[in-house]
Amino acid sequence: MNEFIIGLGGALWLGILTSISPCPLATNIAAISFIGRKINRPSYALCTGILYTIGRTITYVVLGVLLTASLLSMPVISYWLQKYMNRLLGPVLIIVSMMLLDMLRFSTKGSNLGQWCQQRAEKFGLIGTLFLGMVFALSFCPVSAALFFGSLIPLSIRYSSAILLPLIYGIGTALPVFAFGVLIATGAGSLAKAFHKVSQFELWMRRVTGFIFMLIGIYYCLRYTLGVF
Repeated sequence: MNEFIIGLGGALWLGILTSISPCPLATNIAAISFIGRKINRPSYALCTGILYTIGRTITYVVLGVLLTASLLSMPVISYWLQKYMNRLLGPVLIIVSMMLLDMLRFSTKGSNLGQWCQQRAEKFGLIGTLFLGMVFALSFCPVSAALFFGSLIPLSIRYSSAILLPLIYGIGTALPVFAFGVLIATGAGSLAKAFHKVSQFELWMRRVTGFIFMLIGIYYCLRYTLGVF
């Protein structure tokens, strides 16, 4: 039970780290600018923040269920994963850590997806914000893809949790937007300064998480692959 609680905490942390990574943070800023249009209506801003959170969570839960449940439902794959998951986690965590530490970099091309989605969401009011969260959740970049596919999905498979862990992860990815929605609703200012602090926090936490992932990955490789311990 305690180990599963650690898994839940890990899923939440992965979600928060994903949300403040450079690429997802850009889409979250777009979402917050969308929410901030109604800054003169605090209750509206708060509702849009909640709906955006729900939208992101729905997408990650659906992806988590499709990937985790499908893998676990196939007897051969399920058996193989249960037998070799610990061996697989070592290299995967090392690769993810290298991406978090900027030792591996992949170029990504920008797009006008955020602007296009906001224009479409504008037509549907509050429900449009739900749609915005669902679409923005699919805007994977190398770091967010590594955290979701390389860390969360293996974690979900390990704990046989196709719904709960992706749900916690989805909530984590939307927490910053929800928090800023609350700030807008309560009339708090200085959002630019807050974003600057979030960017600084992300840089250090990404490095710390990458370092921890590297150590865990090396440990798993030594113990389960090489049998040193």
